[in-house]
Amino acid sequence: MLSTAQILTLAGVIVLGSMTPGPDFLVVVRNSAVSGRRAGIATAAGIAAGVFVWSLVTAVGIAGLLAASAMAYTVVKLVGALYLAYLGIRALLAARRGDYVPEAKSGSAGPSAAVTFRQGLLTNLLNPKCAVFFIALVPQFLPADPTAIGTLELAVVCAVASIAWFATLAVGVGALRHVFTRQRVRRALDAAMGTLMVGLGIRIAVQSN
Repeated sequence: MLSTAQILTLAGVIVLGSMTPGPDFLVVVRNSAVSGRRAGIATAAGIAAGVFVWSLVTAVGIAGLLAASAMAYTVVKLVGALYLAYLGIRALLAARRGDYVPEAKSGSAGPSAAVTFRQGLLTNLLNPKCAVFFIALVPQFLPADPTAIGTLELAVVCAVASIAWFATLAVGVGALRHVFTRQRVRRALDAAMGTLMVGLGIRIAVQSN
């Protein structure tokens, strides 16, 4: 079992890592700005689920095998880069069209929570840098002979810390949604976020392991 000091330290490291601008940060900000707090929180929950999975697989050594295998790492990296670029291209196409219809008039409530949850989950799971991060972090908080309960506790702490930060980010950005949904602002936002996502996807794809 983790001590209180270990829980607080682990949670603090996860939050600090989550604050670093990256794929997870971008997808939460865009979904919150465009579709509101509900979509942003669902995205945050998907990311937290991904963090939970990474924590568990790292603890049992699977993530270590991924990082050790150049081919597996490259495959995950390229798939993740393509997915991020796909999301970015969709945003750029929306900005190019610019034919945004207010939800109140269109009758649409935006993407479902399931869709935005899946975006958060895939964005996190398809980022091999997460494997490297957790391989460096998790062993510091596991005993030499970890129990199943101890491993599960560690994964839960990581997931809770992750969703706490990203949900807070979603609420903060979502509170300004009335600004972001103005047509001119929305178009600029989609153009900027789309460019960042595509650029980050390309950077991830060409980066050496």
